[in-house]
Amino acid sequence: MTEHPTADEAIPGWLNRLAATAHEVGTPWQEPVNDRARRSAVLMLFGPGERGSDIVLTQRSDTLRNHAGQVALPGGTIDPTDADATAAALREAHEEVGLEPSTVDVLASIDPIPLSVTGFAVQPVLSWWRSPHPIGVLDPAEVARVGRVAVDDLTDPVNRFMSVHPTRGFAAPAFEVDGFYIWGFTAILLDTVLDAAGLTRPWDREDRRIVPERFWTR
Repeated sequence: MTEHPTADEAIPGWLNRLAATAHEVGTPWQEPVNDRARRSAVLMLFGPGERGSDIVLTQRSDTLRNHAGQVALPGGTIDPTDADATAAALREAHEEVGLEPSTVDVLASIDPIPLSVTGFAVQPVLSWWRSPHPIGVLDPAEVARVGRVAVDDLTDPVNRFMSVHPTRGFAAPAFEVDGFYIWGFTAILLDTVLDAAGLTRPWDREDRRIVPERFWTR
């Protein structure tokens, strides 16, 4: 993978600070990764939007067997041919939404996060979209929607609440913005990163809402 010099002046200060301390970022359930865990990577692609910084999100196809219809970050399994988690995240983003890796400045990686439910250990890759270009759905069987969501909207208390799964008895941070219902791992990761970046605004953690029924068995 070719390294590209970063345009530091274009990268928000909070993102530079976050990248410098990425090794300290951890989700509430952070624990040692099992050697048998399958490795995957996701791209946290922040970029310059019309209303300040934004981040690229995808919505998985409703026809997928696992996590159908759920909002996610571009990414997937780290293949044997991938040099590392960064290479995997960029490859998956290229395959899923048509992202050109040469337009991205990779800043840092967060330590792998184990997901006991799936058996995966997911490594988030922090990046800045230096030269944004059109992206979109390439394979509707995999991705139903691609969007850029403003960081300001993600931190707006109006768009934040706690999601509650009716059968798992689990409450966690969630977001609803621009037609995206963001819950589960993606929401927890966003909540963790926004908080580590010092961007969190006070919001009502007592506002608890049942996860939509379409996600109960997915």
